[in-house]
Amino acid sequence: MEAGFVRKNRNRGYQQLRVWQDAIELYRMTSEVFANFPFALAKVASQNIASADSVHRNIAEGYCRRSVKEYLQHLYIALGSLGETVSGLAACRAAGQVLAEDAERCDALAYKVENGLLKLVASLEQKRDDASWIETLIVRESECGLRRINSN
Repeated sequence: MEAGFVRKNRNRGYQQLRVWQDAIELYRMTSEVFANFPFALAKVASQNIASADSVHRNIAEGYCRRSVKEYLQHLYIALGSLGETVSGLAACRAAGQVLAEDAERCDALAYKVENGLLKLVASLEQKRDDASWIETLIVRESECGLRRINSN
């Protein structure tokens, strides 16, 4: 990613996640591999590119929802899209439509993204279960000058 493109605020924190950065690279790589498919296979190419695109988008959308439940839901969707990407790649490789070395590069990165997503899910499930989610993602009231109003 170009350095000048990144702007920082609490809603863009997902851009610091290695798994999101790797998912962007997987999309780029997948787009490159499927870019020159013949017209007869345009739908296959389009679906493979779209499923890879969905991975990073769901990581970002879940993060921006600011709810651990919704974040996890979107990470599960990202894992599903990643599975679709890997399956499509394997099918195209088996059909001789993708070169072995291209398939291997994409699969190796997809494996890295998958493991990153699984670790992120496990971490968030732990934060959800021990109720530490709010402390780690949302700015504390004292940091932004807010007062807590007790509803008790």
